Amino acid sequence: MPADQQPTCGNAADPDFPIRTRMHGGPRTVHPGAGFQSVGLDLTNTTEELCHRIHPVVILTGRPGLAADKVTVEFRDGDAGRWRPVSLERTSEDEIVGAFDDGFRGFVVPAGKTVTVKVRLALAAGTAPNTVTVNAAVVQRKGNDGDWVGASGDYRFEVTEAPEDSVIARSLDQLATTGTGTVARLAAAGAVIAVGTGLLVLMSRRIGARRR
Repeated sequence: MPADQQPTCGNAADPDFPIRTRMHGGPRTVHPGAGFQSVGLDLTNTTEELCHRIHPVVILTGRPGLAADKVTVEFRDGDAGRWRPVSLERTSEDEIVGAFDDGFRGFVVPAGKTVTVKVRLALAAGTAPNTVTVNAAVVQRKGNDGDWVGASGDYRFEVTEAPEDSVIARSLDQLATTGTGTVARLAAAGAVIAVGTGLLVLMSRRIGARRR
């Protein structure tokens, strides 16, 4: 990650990570092809200093069959007044990962405060039934050895088929409210992350190791 995009927060020598994350408010069941589902992502600054250039990373895991090109994740850039796409890729650990980037300068979290980020996700029609865990984390450079640490919280949902009439109605409504840009991103959701791929792979491995 370029130096001007590095998160600045807390003391690099502090063993405790300065930003806590929590996902909440998402549905327990997601129907493929039924449009976006909203989830809240809390970023809590545990320090007495302003944290800025914060770029969360999202990690999705599930049974075999969960594909990056079937998943669309977007986050709300309040300053720009728009939704930004999260480019997703599959790692060697069979996790789907992506950074909140797309030219975004990062979130600013005041000292001791919590900022709630609006996130939405959708699964393409044809996605097989599954149990999916979504993990959001923030990463930070620790020293010069390439080590990264993160704080995370899990959100789980079941992927089940929806009645056909419900899928059609919600899909048409989604197209009417989001425009063609979202449709194009659905087709490109499997694009490889050009910046920070090594970071994302390492981050997901560390989280996976903790879960095991």
